[in-house]
Amino acid sequence: MLSVFTPSEVSLKKAASVDLSALPEAAVWIDLLKPTAEEDRAVERLAGIAVPTREDMQEIEISSRLYVENGARYMTATLMCSSDSENPRTTAVTFILAGHRLVTVRYDSPKPFLLVENKLARACPHAVTGEMVLMELLDAVIDRTADILERTGGDMDAISHEIFEPGGDARTGHAKRYSDILIAIGRKGDLTSKVRESLVSVGRVVTFVTAAIDGVKWSKDMREQLKTMQRDVVSLTDHASYLSSKITFVLDAMLGVVNLEQNNIIKLFSVMAVVLMPPTLIASIYGMNFKIMPELEWTHGYPMALLMMVLAAVLPYFIFKWKKWL
Repeated sequence: MLSVFTPSEVSLKKAASVDLSALPEAAVWIDLLKPTAEEDRAVERLAGIAVPTREDMQEIEISSRLYVENGARYMTATLMCSSDSENPRTTAVTFILAGHRLVTVRYDSPKPFLLVENKLARACPHAVTGEMVLMELLDAVIDRTADILERTGGDMDAISHEIFEPGGDARTGHAKRYSDILIAIGRKGDLTSKVRESLVSVGRVVTFVTAAIDGVKWSKDMREQLKTMQRDVVSLTDHASYLSSKITFVLDAMLGVVNLEQNNIIKLFSVMAVVLMPPTLIASIYGMNFKIMPELEWTHGYPMALLMMVLAAVLPYFIFKWKKWL
């Protein structure tokens, strides 16, 4: 899908329909979402650039992600997608600055793109350029990453509280509860690692843009904004590292609680075995071979024995369920 944005007084207007044979020269932002071959060729004719393929965007070498070609600056970053769901993922997004026009190539829908599109549709700076749109996108990406880390930190505080200060029945062990906690910790660890990966790539893009503006007449506000974004990326990376350490600590604590609970159960079984050992020893010595055993003459003695066997098997099961050991 191809979206073309052109300046319109004090806003950035999205073209309702796009003619691939005649893209508007005034376009300052061209957004390619899962582009077709025809859309790629149309953008290449307008901007005079080579649109990278999906395979090119997934290269991990820095030289393949940040480079200059024919006067255009190519920058590929890894952004978060579906961070609010149970299956967060990362996606590669390429930003291409050609002249004062920005071309973005993506195969997923990171939330910052929609936020920036709506923001610039309401109002945008006078004489908006591709560089300004790029700054808005990078700023939105960093803000979104900060929100994800903030939410992850709050979730980890809740998980930590549930482990160390459980209330009510949660104080006794329960395999299902422990399993849910371990799954939650694993998901937060996976999310944090993806956020760190995204921050590293975004930080490289910001550094690349900062180095590229040397000798270019960018406004003082944009230069200050770049410095602010650099500081934000560094601080967020440190915070992500802190969260990773906290997740590791909480995971170790959870495993320690599980081991402690298992040790308590094993200790109880050991005590029960010791308690039952003397009666078992006496029964083994005498073999219940007594001359006078009234139960042998009972009419219902055999059914009663079967019933006692069933109760001896079922009763411990319900006791374990009541104690939440199962």
